[in-house]
Amino acid sequence: MAPRRSPLVTFTSMELQSATAESTIVFSPKSLNNDAEMSNKRWYHYLPLCITIFLILAPHPSLLYVLVDFHLQTLHQPFIFTIHLLSTYTLTFMAFSSLIVCVARDPGPANALPTRLEGGAEEEMGLMEALMPDHDFSNPGAWCRKCWAPRAERTHHCSICNRCVLKMDHHCPWIGAKCIGHRTYPAFLHFLCCVTLLASYIGIMAFHALWYAFNNPFAVNEFTPVHELGLAFTGAVFSLVVGSFTAYHIYLTSTNQTTLENIQPFMLLRQLPPLPRSGHSLSDPPLEPELSFAQRRLVKDAHGQILLYDVGWRKNWAQVFGWKRRYGWLYRLWCGGGSMGDGKTFPRNPRSEEMLARLAQELVKLDTNS
Repeated sequence: MAPRRSPLVTFTSMELQSATAESTIVFSPKSLNNDAEMSNKRWYHYLPLCITIFLILAPHPSLLYVLVDFHLQTLHQPFIFTIHLLSTYTLTFMAFSSLIVCVARDPGPANALPTRLEGGAEEEMGLMEALMPDHDFSNPGAWCRKCWAPRAERTHHCSICNRCVLKMDHHCPWIGAKCIGHRTYPAFLHFLCCVTLLASYIGIMAFHALWYAFNNPFAVNEFTPVHELGLAFTGAVFSLVVGSFTAYHIYLTSTNQTTLENIQPFMLLRQLPPLPRSGHSLSDPPLEPELSFAQRRLVKDAHGQILLYDVGWRKNWAQVFGWKRRYGWLYRLWCGGGSMGDGKTFPRNPRSEEMLARLAQELVKLDTNS
């Protein structure tokens, strides 16, 4: 019997103990910052945000002029003047509150460092425990190849911000070139609603004053109708433009969709069940470039019917604007805040699995017949 060779490298017990101690990694409970994201931004990225602030504040000089001249000096209605003043500036304050949340808050850190807190103190996590994730990264889309990090459900990579965002809705240049995600979407929808209500309120109030000026031309100041006409026109334009965008996001919230999920029908391909291993030429899951025209048409038609996360409009709105505290509705009314939950797991439509299986069968059938 050949003699046993001695190992090339040997470790003493002291060295093994020191190596084991060094392999323990301590993760800080602090959340990830956005230094890399902020360093990539230049001054011109904030120009649209400055334009947004200017457009909100621009009508206020003419608004104050109309309120004072028409309601105080012409009609002598201090009570109506106070109501209009409080209403417009309350909506303005609420709009700026939600805008600050959208600008200052992280939309959703998708790759936050793992933490474990107990009794307010940090706890050490072993290397083996840290390297054994709870997620199944074999699923399509569960791993971001750009961030080279795990990607949770409904998380997307923003090519402009160069990062993944939890439940990413879209990238918005008008709020400081930031993404709208899980932690800022309620504030964004709150901002749209406040701006729409503010524009409509100012437009209706100015139109009422302008109508009075046309019927009583000698009872009003000659310069007041100019301000009223400008306010009425501006209010109508912003009510239509921002209001249509608000209505679209109200529809998305009611059906539990994001903008990306709504405008990209081929994202359904990632959710399909496993296809048969033979009898077709499709990948598993299928890729958009390999689909025929008929298969593309089928996916687009199914996209309007398969709402993966639609669990009823009440529960859909509760996921976005729900609250757990007693007076949580006041915070929602003030600035919108962030969505409920962790932004990584979401309840699914119970009918979605059946519809996805039917879509997969139809795709394979079309591929077989072609």
